[in-house]
Amino acid sequence: MKFRPLHDRVVIHRVTSLEKSAGRIIIPDTVQEKPMEDVVIAVGSRARNEEGAVVALDLAAGDRVLFGKWSGTEVKIDGE
Repeated sequence: MKFRPLHDRVVIHRVTSLEKSAGRIIIPDTVQEKPMEDVVIAVGSRARNEEGAVVALDLAAGDRVLFGKWSGTEVKIDGE
């Protein structure tokens, strides 16, 4: 995938969740909770701090991150 976010944006790939519960009950997709732990695919070049100076981001491709349940925007890239 050739996709580069701008500035302080990050592209993450959702980790697939388990389709069965501990009691071997199959959970349908409509009821499953989406995981809040993902893998960073691409990172923007820079961010600005409170003083306005340009600083490097602390993230790199391959890092695992936690994010808020309703944060971010879902997009499809190359059908994924």
